[in-house]
Amino acid sequence: MIATKIITPTPSAYSYQLLIRRILEQPLMFNSRAEIVYRNVSRYTYNDLYKRVSKLANLLTVRLAINPGETVGFIDYDSHRFLEGYFAIPMIGAVLHTINFRLSSEEILYTINHAEDKLIFCHRDFLPLLEKMQDKMKNIRIVVIGDGQEGFASSINHEGEYEALMSPQMEEYEFPDFEEDSIATMFFTTGTTGLPKAVYFSHRQLVLHTMALTTTLGTMNSVVTISSDDVYMPITPIFHSHAWGLPYVATFLAMKQVYPGKYEAAMLLKLQHEEGVTISHGVPTILEMICDHPDANKKNINDWKMICGGSALPKGLAKRALSLGINVITGYGMSETCPIISLSDPYKKIMADLGDEEKVDTRLKAGKPIHFSDVRLMNDAGEFVANDGLSQGELVVRSPWAVGGYYKDPVGSEELWKDGYLHTGDIGVISNDGVIDITDRMKDVIKSGGEWVSSALIESLLSTYPGITEVAVVAMPDEKWMERPMAVLVSNKNETITANDLNQYLRQFVNNGKLKSFAMPKEYRFVSELPRTSAGKIDKKKIRTNVVQQ
Repeated sequence: MIATKIITPTPSAYSYQLLIRRILEQPLMFNSRAEIVYRNVSRYTYNDLYKRVSKLANLLTVRLAINPGETVGFIDYDSHRFLEGYFAIPMIGAVLHTINFRLSSEEILYTINHAEDKLIFCHRDFLPLLEKMQDKMKNIRIVVIGDGQEGFASSINHEGEYEALMSPQMEEYEFPDFEEDSIATMFFTTGTTGLPKAVYFSHRQLVLHTMALTTTLGTMNSVVTISSDDVYMPITPIFHSHAWGLPYVATFLAMKQVYPGKYEAAMLLKLQHEEGVTISHGVPTILEMICDHPDANKKNINDWKMICGGSALPKGLAKRALSLGINVITGYGMSETCPIISLSDPYKKIMADLGDEEKVDTRLKAGKPIHFSDVRLMNDAGEFVANDGLSQGELVVRSPWAVGGYYKDPVGSEELWKDGYLHTGDIGVISNDGVIDITDRMKDVIKSGGEWVSSALIESLLSTYPGITEVAVVAMPDEKWMERPMAVLVSNKNETITANDLNQYLRQFVNNGKLKSFAMPKEYRFVSELPRTSAGKIDKKKIRTNVVQQ
């Protein structure tokens, strides 16, 4: 950095820090009567939310003696309680560890000990997980949370039940000032190799990500925009990557918020219809679950905007969602980027001039970076690749909220930030007008006869074949070409689909130039279901081990 002129402010000037509490202050000024809804269990206003956050702060600091800088874990479904933890824990200067209950018990134990949790708020449904590992956890106290005041049986030592402990606490709390670079949250990546990696984010990073996501979604002339009039419901677990930052955005804009608890398609559709939900986000697996439910129809679904991410959105699924009235677009990001990097950009004026197929294709692209994100393409030599829509490279990122490294992992951190850019591990192209299109993961890319083959493109095309419900494309060995694509598919039980049917179907895309002839799968295998990671992504490592090597 160059030396510049810096003037020291007067000693009396207030140093306004970008803290999580600034987000919660906004709805109190602009619409404190907007509601926070939890299933059919709880309903209260932002005024009530602030009082409950204050009560939780008193519980944490007085009754449970949590100090600034200590880590507090949270294991719960998507609930108002989790939202209270999103604010109260960082606002007292502690660190919120959102625990992924879909990991294996060994991985959960590793994340708890690695994060150095001092206290865990745990939904009663997940007490058996902690009971199995209580002898291996390091002096951790437990608070049990759940719906209602019904009793529960557990062999684990605990401080008491959430609501019972909250009840006597004061509704006022003087939240302290501290440095905005203080760590606010921590969670763990959900990769398919090795132990999960710990990522951590400061108050400043979270506030800036909230503001950038708000301005991007709120000001672009896209088919999906947001405002304070929207009603928000997450369908990505809020333990995962800050629920893509949307709970903070929804609070910042004083949106009505609806929390569905345990994901059940009937409940999600019921809440969407009855509470007037207009904006959600989720992975393709959850979107498919919703589309498959008999209650999913245009009569019930009204003005539902959906950001889909976590893994590639198949074109066939996108078409089904759109036909039901779900206005779906794509989001792209990763745990290390807080997480959103970009959003597909189907601008209204541009979409009006496109054909039906092109309109869907536009929604499937990773789109353009959100505000204040620098996204480029880099080759193996560390050189930038041209944004010409043709040249492929690894996407690398700089932004104010990109993680500074992995917690207690200096080697992995340096690898992540090689050449001064955060490496995503994703392969893609960027058009001359800045539109990102992800073609593959580096670890999933297929190289046939020296040419890269996009598994994501083949998956998207096969997903549009009638009767195909899920598809994953991986590399299989080939004596001549080294690797060729293999398609592993799930079809409707009543559908009989042959390899010849699928080859003939894909041939049309070869003929019109959308697919290279060498990208045609060498083999098709049908399975009853595809393996998935704890984040709902298709686990290609298991497919390569359990299917390709058979």
